[in-house]
Amino acid sequence: MNEPKLQPQSTKIYTPHSYFEPLPLARLFPSPAPLEVEIGCGDGSFLASYAARHRETNFLGIERLLGRIRKLNRKAIRLRLDNLKILRIEASYCIQYLLPPKSIRACHIYFPDPWPKKKHRKRRLIAPKFAENLADALEPNGQVFLRTDNESYFRQMLETFGKNPRFLAAAPLELTAVPTDFEKTFAQQGIPTLRAQYRLARVPTIPIHHSL
Repeated sequence: MNEPKLQPQSTKIYTPHSYFEPLPLARLFPSPAPLEVEIGCGDGSFLASYAARHRETNFLGIERLLGRIRKLNRKAIRLRLDNLKILRIEASYCIQYLLPPKSIRACHIYFPDPWPKKKHRKRRLIAPKFAENLADALEPNGQVFLRTDNESYFRQMLETFGKNPRFLAAAPLELTAVPTDFEKTFAQQGIPTLRAQYRLARVPTIPIHHSL
């Protein structure tokens, strides 16, 4: 079988040879390092800035919209971010099928589509099956960082991860100095950002129940 081919170094966008096999993570980056993933990159404000601050860590941005991918790609090229790659794919599919088990140190999920109408909420990314698949992809003690402006979705996030015995709640104190494009916009409108943070438990534990 032919080995997957990486894109030329002039682009950070990676196109897999196969969408039915785990990603060849060891070949994506020039240097081996812990891997962190951002799901839904927006205009790339967070990921480009955070990757530039942490060049000792590798980053994978997962995004579906081509315009957003191109914005992040331009920023990554300008900042010479050899530790960043971008993948155009649906997030839940990538987490379940393309990321090898125990392969990522952290997952950043900031302002996912809230699908505010009740009849559409089944389309939300954060759901029990997604949390279980994410737990499989995380390293021991791997972390999940969440942000949203939508109170209903925030309650769903807390319930989803709080009821999963593979996760433990943690104080959401990290990364607040690196805002996303959505976060900046909402702040200008006086809309607060709701944050949560979880880590993978070493052993199953009693589910944690939260309230706003």
